[in-house]
Amino acid sequence: MYNKAQEIIDACKKNNISIYQLVLNEEMKNTKKTEDEIRSYLDQAINVMIESAESNLNKSSQTTHKMIDGYSKLTYAYAQNNETITGKFCTEAMAMALSTSEINSSMGKIIAAPTAGSAGIIPAMLVSAKNRYGLDNFTLQNGLLTANAIGHIISKYATFAGAEGGCQAECGSASAMASAGLLEMLDASPEQILTAASITLINVLGLVCDPIAGLVQYPCNFRNASGVMNAFLSADLALAGAKSIVPFEEVVQAMGEVGHSLHESLRETGIGGLAGTETGQKIRKNFLNLED
Repeated sequence: MYNKAQEIIDACKKNNISIYQLVLNEEMKNTKKTEDEIRSYLDQAINVMIESAESNLNKSSQTTHKMIDGYSKLTYAYAQNNETITGKFCTEAMAMALSTSEINSSMGKIIAAPTAGSAGIIPAMLVSAKNRYGLDNFTLQNGLLTANAIGHIISKYATFAGAEGGCQAECGSASAMASAGLLEMLDASPEQILTAASITLINVLGLVCDPIAGLVQYPCNFRNASGVMNAFLSADLALAGAKSIVPFEEVVQAMGEVGHSLHESLRETGIGGLAGTETGQKIRKNFLNLED
């Protein structure tokens, strides 16, 4: 697989193909599977993503500490009945991201793409785009294939783990993959796709990982909601003609360096940031059954 933005752009131009086709060709070569087999697998993932993004729009999961219960339902209802600030499309997308976060926290079935903590971002993007543009599953599959290309570069130069790189590595990576996948589905150019992926990471560079009690609930749910918004706005900026003067793989390298420089209390330890607040520590003690 290609490891640099310009390599991907050049290969697509040389072969007159899209990024998703480049990834598909590599997958068939490396896995010895047919295109139909790969697309069948992607369909299974898409079905789970759709289910998790929609399941809690009209109901609430029940979790032990009730830190995020019902937010998806509230947000979706707000999108239907109010003049929202961000608009119905964006508010519904946030509700879908929250839905997957709630399903995850109640031990339901999700696709960790790329992680469980960031699992709401790509599904929210997929379902929102599917509904808005009337996209078929073949097109959604192409979006996931291109998201895979972005994930490959991130895995080579940095990390997806919040414990190693902060939430920039989790929700930031998911947002970059989502923005790239969205633009692939809208027939954007490879240059625009990689620009959008760069912008999404730039927007959250340095984002810490500070889950209360070490649980992938709060504030992760809000970052899933903001993560899909990040993907949308970055895609729009790329379509508008904005450029990232730093190539995507260098943005990823910067993310990796920033992640390593974060204090350990800000890397999924449940010690610093929001987890370190008075309320955060009370919830942690209760969760671990610790005495004062």
